Amino acid sequence: MSRLYNISSSPHVRNRLTTGIVMYGVILSLMPATVFGVYHYGFHAFLVIAVSVFSAVLTEFIFNYIAKKPNTIKDGSAAVTGLLLALCLPANVPLYIPYLGSLFAILFVKAFFGGLGHNFMNPALAGRCFLLISFSGAVTNFQVDGVSSATPLTDLAAGRVVNITDMFLTGTNGVIGSSVAALALGGLILWVAGGITFEIPVAVLVSFAAFIALFGGQGFDPLFIAAHLCGGGIVMGALFMATDPVTSPVTSAGKLLFGILVGVLSGVFRVFGSSTDSVSYAIIISNMAVPLIDEISIPTPFGYRSSAAGKAKNSKKLPIAAVALCAITLIAGVCLSGVYQMTKTKIEEQQMAANAASYQKVCPDAVEFSDDTDIRAAVEALGGEIYGTTFGKAYINNVVVGKDASGNVAGYVVSVTSGDGFEGNITLSVGIATDGTVNGIEFTELNETAGMGMLCGEDDFKNQFSGIQTDQFILNKAGGSTAENEIDTVSGASTSSGAVVNAVNAALDFYAANIK
Repeated sequence: MSRLYNISSSPHVRNRLTTGIVMYGVILSLMPATVFGVYHYGFHAFLVIAVSVFSAVLTEFIFNYIAKKPNTIKDGSAAVTGLLLALCLPANVPLYIPYLGSLFAILFVKAFFGGLGHNFMNPALAGRCFLLISFSGAVTNFQVDGVSSATPLTDLAAGRVVNITDMFLTGTNGVIGSSVAALALGGLILWVAGGITFEIPVAVLVSFAAFIALFGGQGFDPLFIAAHLCGGGIVMGALFMATDPVTSPVTSAGKLLFGILVGVLSGVFRVFGSSTDSVSYAIIISNMAVPLIDEISIPTPFGYRSSAAGKAKNSKKLPIAAVALCAITLIAGVCLSGVYQMTKTKIEEQQMAANAASYQKVCPDAVEFSDDTDIRAAVEALGGEIYGTTFGKAYINNVVVGKDASGNVAGYVVSVTSGDGFEGNITLSVGIATDGTVNGIEFTELNETAGMGMLCGEDDFKNQFSGIQTDQFILNKAGGSTAENEIDTVSGASTSSGAVVNAVNAALDFYAANIK
């Protein structure tokens, strides 16, 4: 009996490659970026990674247990999702952020659709987009050594010079996995091991670079293009996200087409979008087009024939749902871009009018506002960088001089932005009299949580600054302030209140150093 042959129907799998081997290979290839991220950003980065991976694995285990499905955590796919998500986050995020992101990625994007192999988009990127939408303030707050900083792409978009060498080696104040050198090394390891093929990474990077060269506004400037390639997660997306075998095409032609779509969409969002870091959105939108790409790129088998009668029946049919989804996505994107372009000038005009109105409110004795050459030079000397080291992520935008009807200086208005708001940037005008007394503050950008942070825009909070002469305001979280320079925080909105106080203090410090 031992000499009998075991006979079974095809296909006969002869490769020893398993899901576990593939996934652990991806984890190995991510180790250079992971180790460098922990080394560069510190122990909290390790905690973010650990919590993200733990949450992903735990969520998959609990779901499989409740659904009475086989335990799949040993294949490593959940750990890969958690690790990729963590590498896309800033090192300083609160630990609940990676926990919720991994839970969403595994439960809503992977498990609810049937588990590995059935998800229609990359779970890690879906989790990141969920966090960007739900917790944008925390996910976009980049810090190094406890000091908030703008990303290189933000500086690039503002026309400032960036250090490409630092971007390539360390990522300079980006996410944990921002080292392009470490990511490239990991991608090379994955490619040599057969975990990915060259089509998607090459197509993504080449098409993205071509788009930046054509529409980036700097022409074919190698340094400008290199800076864009080294920033915004395009390398991680090309090597580790877009190449996900579950959500990418199966043929070489399909992979090239998919990579071009990802690269072009990334370029569109980078150049024309409101956010410079939109590779995540480009990939998950392209994931939705994969069924259509597969349908049109799978070749007809050699020697295949169909009778004239059955030709219509056997011919390929385009998936109507995929075509409709792609059409809706493209039309919506074109419409949004068109509306933005058509309203861009009007928005700028309204912003200028809002600024002028805020100037008048915080400097009521002035009848006209103008620039001062020396003050403008002092603002430009800051280079758009974060102002000082004790005001959080505060930026001095502009300073105007208010003059009365006799042409005498009535005061100064400092426009300052804080990037430490709970929901994003907070921009305000600070009116300062010639003797250094704060006339008042007025917001030109405030998008905090309704009923909490938005209360900073109410007179009860703003009036605390009016008529006070001080070098620095102090935030009193306990309330019941007695000192003139103490500001009572808005209940439940200490983050927003602190950002406003820091912004006003930055304006006072600039006034004392450059005007007074």
